[in-house]
Amino acid sequence: MVELLIGKKGTGKTKALIENVNSAATVAKGNVVFISDDTRRNMHEIRSSVRMADTKDFDIRTYNEFLGFISGIISRDYDITNIFIDGIFKIVGTTELDGFEEFLSRLEVISKSLNISFVISVSIDAQTAPDYIKNLA
Repeated sequence: MVELLIGKKGTGKTKALIENVNSAATVAKGNVVFISDDTRRNMHEIRSSVRMADTKDFDIRTYNEFLGFISGIISRDYDITNIFIDGIFKIVGTTELDGFEEFLSRLEVISKSLNISFVISVSIDAQTAPDYIKNLA
């Protein structure tokens, strides 16, 4: 499953995501991962059992590069059940949607084949977002 938390900047997406992370960490039968461009920002709000992955040192510039980053995390830990991603556009350094739909499709394939749930916060106006984004929200 791939789910999107969408809304304009400042609408509480990160807070809702962190609540979902901590909730998943209490019930998950595997490992929960939180990916952000600056994990220090939320470090004290997230349960210590959650694995944190910070992207800022990896110079990720495209959705394909980020997919490689995610694949690397999964490949070293086959017990992952949930991956939460805070601020996809900050991570890839763009608000351009070129390639985003394909990225989500490829995540869906990974999700189904490896039974991993993905939740991603996306800073976009819910009213003007493309249908493929609205359908995952």
